[in-house]
Amino acid sequence: MLEAARSWAKALKRDVVALWIAARDRRTPWLAKILAAAVAAYALSPIDLIPDFVPVLGYLDDLLIVPLGVLLAIKLIPGPLMAEFRAAAALQNKPVSKAGLAFMVTVWLAGLALLTWWFVVKL
Repeated sequence: MLEAARSWAKALKRDVVALWIAARDRRTPWLAKILAAAVAAYALSPIDLIPDFVPVLGYLDDLLIVPLGVLLAIKLIPGPLMAEFRAAAALQNKPVSKAGLAFMVTVWLAGLALLTWWFVVKL
């Protein structure tokens, strides 16, 4: 069972990189390109929306949100094209998404600003 989980995680990491490649390829349909870019940016971001130290919710994105986003994006990309992207991803190192990082920092700063505003208005 542990080996199956490792295999699944390795395939998921490869598919995230394949989606990163798909988002930049002109042959990818536009809806799939948008979803692939969003999923890859989030999955490759060095910062999570919900940090892993938060009990239960911290791993929710890793175990549920990212895999579902990957599955949906893959369904929107034609099979032969996705196979090509997977082959290219197997040869490539895992990139880091600066756009995903910027988005996560923006979300955290907006949340902090909202929380600060709420405390100022209530006091």
